[in-house]
Amino acid sequence: MPAIDTRDRQHRCVLPFAALPAEVRLLRRAAAAQLDRWGVPTAGDETGLLVTELATNVIKHVGEGTLATLILEWKRERLRVEVHDKSRTLPAPRGAACDAECGRGLHLIAAMAVDWGAVVTTLGKAVWCEIELGPEGACRRVERAVEALESYQGHGGAVLEGRRREVALEESAIELIADLLHWTSARGLDPDDVLDRAQMHYEAERDAA
Repeated sequence: MPAIDTRDRQHRCVLPFAALPAEVRLLRRAAAAQLDRWGVPTAGDETGLLVTELATNVIKHVGEGTLATLILEWKRERLRVEVHDKSRTLPAPRGAACDAECGRGLHLIAAMAVDWGAVVTTLGKAVWCEIELGPEGACRRVERAVEALESYQGHGGAVLEGRRREVALEESAIELIADLLHWTSARGLDPDDVLDRAQMHYEAERDAA
């Protein structure tokens, strides 16, 4: 992204919050405002989804009302998102039934982020993930999308090539988008608004490339 010189940039923001649904919405807005101040507003929507998922996991698995902390760290071409809480139980991806409303959180984080993990800290644990902000970010997004789509719907172990592979990826993309819209609706978000924001995000990154 030519408009953003990240070679010598390093910024860090610490945002304490209470693990409550209303607080998660405010936290997402605060994160977007911080990115705007840093000059990387195009990362706001993706970061907002990660913040929502990480904070919601605290509500579900640690306890509603738990005091936690969001840390945003921008260093060079990556943005790191961390959520710290008081539990020492590390999360692990697990399978989820096709009609389950939960159980897909870590899979979503893994699909969106270039890297992620969880570590035990002095006071509990931290779950973190990183997204690309540099000029290679768009290329990595395409690669990540293909990886997610290929693993999203199995084909009985068959290796698809050529046109069959393209059709399978297109079908998986449609199903994945539909599932994400269900996910946003289950969390009280407006699917149409999310689609509009995603389109704006895509266009902003395309124009900046």
